[in-house]
Amino acid sequence: MPEMTLEARIKQRLVESLELHIAADQILDTTPLFGEGLGLDSVDTIEVVAMLSQHFDIEITDRESAKTVLANVAAIADYIRATRPQ
Repeated sequence: MPEMTLEARIKQRLVESLELHIAADQILDTTPLFGEGLGLDSVDTIEVVAMLSQHFDIEITDRESAKTVLANVAAIADYIRATRPQ
């Protein structure tokens, strides 16, 4: 079985952590996490940041960064790749 892509792993963790009633593979990389996309709210932001810290060893420390990084799965994956040692 092939290894899951980073994006697929993020989607799976989002579904599990937030107990979303959607399959991970139904989330597009560019689906907005907030508003018209998945409809996450400010409480969910805390959960997502904690999940990313725990499972991907990254920190998002300020509100402005969070807005950009948490825009969608593709943005999260880009941030993880940019901040984690290769």
